[in-house]
Amino acid sequence: MSATQSILSRCTALGFARVGICDARPSSHADHVARWIAEGRHGEMQYLASRVELRLDPRALIPGAASIIVVADRYADGRPDRRGRSFHGRIARYARGRDYHVVLRRRLELLRDECLVEWPQHRFRVCVDTAPLLEREHAARAGLGAIGKNTLLIEPGVGSWLLLGAIVSTMHLELPGHSLAGDPCGTCTRCITACPTGCIDDWSVDASVCVSYLTLEHRSVIDEGVHAAIGDWLAGCDVCQEVCPHSQPTRRARRAPIREEYAALRDGFDVLSILEWQEEDRRRVAEGTPLERISLPMLQRNAAIVAVNTCPPGERAALRERLTRIAADPGRSEIVRAAAEVGVRRLGGAAEVIPNSA
Repeated sequence: MSATQSILSRCTALGFARVGICDARPSSHADHVARWIAEGRHGEMQYLASRVELRLDPRALIPGAASIIVVADRYADGRPDRRGRSFHGRIARYARGRDYHVVLRRRLELLRDECLVEWPQHRFRVCVDTAPLLEREHAARAGLGAIGKNTLLIEPGVGSWLLLGAIVSTMHLELPGHSLAGDPCGTCTRCITACPTGCIDDWSVDASVCVSYLTLEHRSVIDEGVHAAIGDWLAGCDVCQEVCPHSQPTRRARRAPIREEYAALRDGFDVLSILEWQEEDRRRVAEGTPLERISLPMLQRNAAIVAVNTCPPGERAALRERLTRIAADPGRSEIVRAAAEVGVRRLGGAAEVIPNSA
């Protein structure tokens, strides 16, 4: 058995839904990445703008890198959520189960350790999201799918409900034969039309106004102009996947395996209760999930926005009074008070927004 066949077999045994191998060539999108950063489309995610050379060239990440093993787990099949619940804030499907960083990394580290035993003269580096690697581009080159207009990796007929991980290696692995999916979108523009903030162009996303970024990564005050667009999304957003024809819950998609660790523990939270949470409450429900990365002030900021967006007419006065108290509470984080003040004004009260200095 060749080294490539051995590694592919081990990946299958470890339960990855998809696996592929590509060479460790530099990115073919260096110019696009440079423009994207220069235009500030990365928002507050400064880590994307630092040491870009590592992100663009795996050989800078690991000297002598020759091959990349790319794996994918499926975490959802696209079944629709129950919508329209008062004061209910949804979380993106990837964050409803256990933390994918841990689930993916644990098995990739097992694979790495086995490879080091068999091929000790080579280097193997595990990359799961946080490493400076353009996983989606390499996944497409490895035959796992194709990049859609929403910039997500799409496996035609199964969708984009995929979590990616990789191992960069100095081994020269034989590339298994595969046919690239090409353009999975054609003339379809559903994700562009449906995006709540209009942040999607063809094969480019302005992350600085993406609902996922705003609720998960943006750590300061959220601009009032996008409060309504956030809708009922407390943490993350799945809209561009929910409308994608490839990501619908078809018979084929439901047959494709989903790891049990990603089974939803919940689909969201009552946002009024979040407004009264203490740190121990956040820690208790977020532990071991992707929600751990969101601070309590961020969650309460988002909860204030969602509360206004999902408030039934008969509850507007009570919510306005509650948000007024929060906005006046000096013990609250500035980003929570600012969101509450905007909420009061949107509910028909008078408020003055705290300057964005968080």
